[in-house]
Amino acid sequence: MQTEADSSSVKGAREALDAHVRDIVQWHFSPETGCSFWLEWARKNGWNPAKDVRGFDDLLRFPHFQDEWLRDLQPEVWVPKAFQKRPFNIFETGGTTGMPKQRVGWEDFKRDYEEFSGKISDAHFPRNDYWLMVGPTGPRRLRLAIEHLANFRGCSCYFIDLDPRWVKKVLAEKKFEVAKAYMEHVVDQAVTILKHRKVSGLFTTPKLLEALGEKIDLWEAGIRGVFCGGTSMSPQYVRFLIEEVLENRIGFYPTYGNTLMGLAASVPLTAEDKFSITYYAPQPRAVLRVVDPKATDKLVDHGQWGRVELTTLTKEFFMPRFLERDEAIRRHPRAPYAWDGVGDVRPFGAMEKNIVEGVY
Repeated sequence: MQTEADSSSVKGAREALDAHVRDIVQWHFSPETGCSFWLEWARKNGWNPAKDVRGFDDLLRFPHFQDEWLRDLQPEVWVPKAFQKRPFNIFETGGTTGMPKQRVGWEDFKRDYEEFSGKISDAHFPRNDYWLMVGPTGPRRLRLAIEHLANFRGCSCYFIDLDPRWVKKVLAEKKFEVAKAYMEHVVDQAVTILKHRKVSGLFTTPKLLEALGEKIDLWEAGIRGVFCGGTSMSPQYVRFLIEEVLENRIGFYPTYGNTLMGLAASVPLTAEDKFSITYYAPQPRAVLRVVDPKATDKLVDHGQWGRVELTTLTKEFFMPRFLERDEAIRRHPRAPYAWDGVGDVRPFGAMEKNIVEGVY
């Protein structure tokens, strides 16, 4: 049964968010700790966020964060002065062609996935056991994050790589047989690992999970939990994965996340959900809003569709009001989360045009 968060919890979460916003904005806009991009931005725009931002609502004074800033500028402009003597990771995200977005990082991915570890069951992801990741590795944060999650739980992890940019490219060119052959190549590698190694936890994308389930009995192969992310999942598809692919025996943990946000976890499904997934951001480190696409300073009503807007608030990275290429239903706070969720996430404009999602 669904349990909405009580008003006192919602109020407390909002107060904690406002306090966190003040700390993070002070950090990024102070000469002693901030990065050159935001310090220069404040000088050019003639106001001092470190002084004027007192809570989350004040972030509406910022324009939408532009992804071109992450494509066009050198990574060092995002390095907070407090971190300048520390080598950083460079993580890529998005883009089928051309320059991808890049984010610098140090410890955020570890903290994000350590927090997520507390939301998955030991019965589905036994500690001191093995994981298999079938997904994009390379320059993406995800590979290090999944390995850290496994290590944090006392486990080790096997990896099968895929290149989502290649898949999207061949699909856009209508080379469907090439895409199918590549998917089979990836799945065959995963099947080989599952046949020869003991694995209980699996991370993959929905479409690869379906393809893997056609090649091997996942339960008999030892899989007890699936951590799933990537392409959007309609309620009908979620039901298919849970009932047909996982046969109601394997734990299913869908997530919504990316290099810029971290990881939004889903609440456990109930009968009332009818397989409709709702995700909740790791607030206060990241905040998701569902806004009116034509007036993005305004939230849509609960139960209505709108565009997803992301604000990231960590000492490593400050990104206000980034418009994701997704749309979702704004959902009420639901225990244990005392803030809004995003439901039935899908590509923005999915009802008006065909969207190429590939396998991730």
